[in-house]
Amino acid sequence: VQLQASGGGLVQPGGSLRLSCRASGSIFSIKAMGWYRQAPGKQRELVADITSDGSTNYETSVKGRFTISRDNAKRTVYLQMKSLKPEDTAAYYCNAEGCSDPWTCGLDLWGQGTQVTVSS
Repeated sequence: VQLQASGGGLVQPGGSLRLSCRASGSIFSIKAMGWYRQAPGKQRELVADITSDGSTNYETSVKGRFTISRDNAKRTVYLQMKSLKPEDTAAYYCNAEGCSDPWTCGLDLWGQGTQVTVSS
């Protein structure tokens, strides 16, 4: 069971990027999915998360600029990032919580991280 993230890169301030993260392997169900980020010298922080029924939660500084969504059939979570700022520069990690079978939950999966750099 693993998460594979993609979509990072270098973008100018004000630009946009879309991150994707797909879960693969034997997973019975996925509950919450989310994106975290960690800048050099800082702690990892939650950027946004989304429940299986579509309820979302955003870190204050990204509200109105980032949109999280998911495709349950594809077991994929997306993060659309617009109006990017230099302070958004970080390694972005996807996370998924779920169940490996109908009786065993507590899965806490992490992707490998994808770098987002916002610079002119």
